[in-house]
Amino acid sequence: MNGSASAHLPYNNLLSAVAVSSAPLTDNPADRRGKMGTAELSATLMLASVLGLLYLVSGRTVRSQDVTSSRFVCNAIPPGAEPGCGYGPTGNRVQSSSPVEDELRNTIIQLRETILQQMETIVSQQGTIKELNSKLARCEAAADDMAQGKSRGQGSRRKEYGKNTMGDLPRDPTETIDQLGKTMQTLKGRLENLEQSLRLPSTNSSAGGASALTPLPQELRELLRQRLGALETQLLQKVAELEEEKSQLYNETAAHRQRTESALNSLMERITELEKSNNAFKSPEDFKVSLPLRTNYLYGRIKKSLPEMYAFTVCMWLKSSASPGIGTPFSYGVPGQANEIVLIEWGNNPIELLVNDKVAQLPLSVSDGRWHHICITWTTRDGFWEAYQDGERLGTGDNLAPWHPIKPGGVIILGQEQDIVGGRFDATQAFVGELSQFNMWDRVLRPVDIMGLANCSAYMPGNVVPWIDANVEVFGGASKAALEICEDRAFDS
Repeated sequence: MNGSASAHLPYNNLLSAVAVSSAPLTDNPADRRGKMGTAELSATLMLASVLGLLYLVSGRTVRSQDVTSSRFVCNAIPPGAEPGCGYGPTGNRVQSSSPVEDELRNTIIQLRETILQQMETIVSQQGTIKELNSKLARCEAAADDMAQGKSRGQGSRRKEYGKNTMGDLPRDPTETIDQLGKTMQTLKGRLENLEQSLRLPSTNSSAGGASALTPLPQELRELLRQRLGALETQLLQKVAELEEEKSQLYNETAAHRQRTESALNSLMERITELEKSNNAFKSPEDFKVSLPLRTNYLYGRIKKSLPEMYAFTVCMWLKSSASPGIGTPFSYGVPGQANEIVLIEWGNNPIELLVNDKVAQLPLSVSDGRWHHICITWTTRDGFWEAYQDGERLGTGDNLAPWHPIKPGGVIILGQEQDIVGGRFDATQAFVGELSQFNMWDRVLRPVDIMGLANCSAYMPGNVVPWIDANVEVFGGASKAALEICEDRAFDS
């Protein structure tokens, strides 16, 4: 063997050792245990080959220095430095000028990293092999126990898992709950019977034929317990759903009953008022009140009073040509406050709305001798108000007696302003003209509803004060006359 071949022999042996050590381990735990010795031996041979190669490289470097130089220079190697690599007097690494040495040095570094990785892989795979062996042992033991249990209980374990034990539920919630309770009791009884039937007698020959009951296997008992728990959960969910349905149905029924009773009561009141009304008018609401003179004794009076309210809408038809000012179309006074609600146009002042004696000026103009439909809305929230004329909203405002509730038990007067409740009228504030369809609600009407009333496309009497003949009294020469307001308004137009 020549020198070149012998020089490359450790390198070839090293590559062979790397190939052997990098071979993948088999997935079979038994094969892994058999090849562990081979892998460790390969790693040992690999380390020896690396050390030999380092030795050859070191020797070759020294020989090249003998040829080119007549003396040796010894330098200190820094801690942790690789042997065989040249360093200068200052400890700095001297780069080799030979490409072969650089290639060998890189190969050695790569081989060392490969060896370290293979050693880490071997250690990891050793732990995996131990864990797999432990699991395999447990699985084998469990399989033996299962085989023995099946041989004892073969032919006796039979359960209808797919059967619907809940049954068909009745529609009535009370009957459903009772039926579910009975079903639960039946399931518990079936479980007890199943446990008793699965206790197999075993013959003890030494005891002369005496038999002992073998308890159910733990797995089967656990399975039955889980099944029963699932059925109990379904039962409780079904009961909760039925209770909720029952509660919702009861609430809906109560609300529907209340709405029906309210509608029936309103209908009965309407029928009673129609029966008591004056037959001179075609319909109880088709009339007007005429107040032709500005005096303190002509007025009309609404028989109904107002409840406590936190909002209201009042609408009416007006026809007046009085000057200056049309006067007071209506006023509502209560004990302690005669100006609880007042609509007035006095002298040359604009029309004003008073709530609890607080004033807001309205941008309305109705003194042209024609029929006009006006609506006023108010709410105690921030004292917000709106003013409509002939279905169109002409003005809004707020801070008019905010958070003040309208007091109940007062008197509504048509055509006069009250200085005391129900009296002490001032002729200069009296209304001169005709009015009709005076209705009042305890809420704020929508603009679309007000427009329907103004263009005669809808009829909606007030829920607090409706305009009905039997509900209006006249005094002092005021009169009531038949009127179909929509026809009369069309005639005026």
